[in-house]
Amino acid sequence: MGGKKYYFFSDVHLGFGSKDEENAKELKLVSFLESISNTAEKIYIVGDLFDCWIEYRRAVPKGFYRTLSKLRELTDRGIEIHFFSGNHDFWLNTYLRDDVGMKLYGDSLETVIDGKKFHISHGDGLSKGDIGYKVIKKILRNRINQFLYSLIHPDIGLWLAQGSSKKSRLHTDDRSHGDGGMREFAEKKIGEGFDYVILGHLHTPVDELIGSGSHEGHYILLGDWIKNFSYGEYSEGNFELKKFV
Repeated sequence: MGGKKYYFFSDVHLGFGSKDEENAKELKLVSFLESISNTAEKIYIVGDLFDCWIEYRRAVPKGFYRTLSKLRELTDRGIEIHFFSGNHDFWLNTYLRDDVGMKLYGDSLETVIDGKKFHISHGDGLSKGDIGYKVIKKILRNRINQFLYSLIHPDIGLWLAQGSSKKSRLHTDDRSHGDGGMREFAEKKIGEGFDYVILGHLHTPVDELIGSGSHEGHYILLGDWIKNFSYGEYSEGNFELKKFV
């Protein structure tokens, strides 16, 4: 059967489409999670699992029961699930950690798997076209601003945030400036000795070997679960971008 495997995916954007579209997408995601449940050592969800996630102290967004219960089932079975904040699901409290059992990251993770160095992050704010977002990100992730927003009733706060998330996601889909600073960032990390730089955010699957001199590494964009249904699989020194059908 081979060794244990490490899985990576991003940009599912649960909650973005119509009810029928989201129902089909969630069923497909749950089927994927079940299909890897017997081989997964760790699963990395690299941002934007949700199209909008704002977590109040005593309230979380409605829906996503099948996904969250499947993730809880996997963590109960001892599979580590690492959840990275994206630009649509950055507002985390304790629910996904305590009730679902995932390990949470507000930014990036640098880790070693089978002797290979990995840098993993969602990638928002790295692209040259994200200059305005870099400013907005600092405002939105400021704890004081989050506290003030939390004083708004959840029904109103979530409604406002969901509208903003839809516009932001459409902007991401329509961008034509390419990966810009994301590739440059990957080149820098690979120059520092990383073997894999794994990012999401741009919704386009990419696996490119880059570098020069004595060290080369892989620049990975994971794609999305809106059009591509792509994911990364790493095992025994080999990384592959695959599509779940």
